[in-house]
This record gives sequence, structure tokens and C-alpha cells, in this order.
Amino acid sequence: MSDDDDSGLKGAVQRKGSFLQTMKAVAWSFFGVRKSGEFEKDVSQLNPVHLVIAGVIGAIVFIVALLLLVNWVLSSGVAK
Repeated sequence: MSDDDDSGLKGAVQRKGSFLQTMKAVAWSFFGVRKSGEFEKDVSQLNPVHLVIAGVIGAIVFIVALLLLVNWVLSSGVAK
């Protein structure tokens, strides 16, 4: 790895995007609707470490919501 690649990675990790802003970007990406201008802004501002953490949190919340929905439907007797 060259020094240019290393400084690019360090620069990306030191970006100042907030975690809330990152969570909003991840939430929109789960729906698949994001304007290209907003995407470009996110790429330039968001911290990649925050993106990974937010993605994992979003996936866990999504799975838990699906499990709760399935349990609710099964317990209501609709799916007999």
C-alpha cells in the first residue's frame, strides 16, 4: 500500500459527519431511494467507520422488527 492510499484512508476516517447524519443515510439506503446529489454529499462527508456501525445497527433493527411482526401475526391467529 502506498502513502497516498494510507493518507486517503486516514482522511476518510477523520471526516466530521455526525453519527445521526450517518444513520439517516443508512435508513434511506435501506429503502433504496436517495438522490444522487445527496449520495455525493454523503460520500464526501460521512465517516466510513460510522457507516459500518450504522449498517450493522440498521440490519439488527430490521431483523428484530421482522421477528416481532411475525410473532404478532402468529399470535393473533390470522396465520392458522
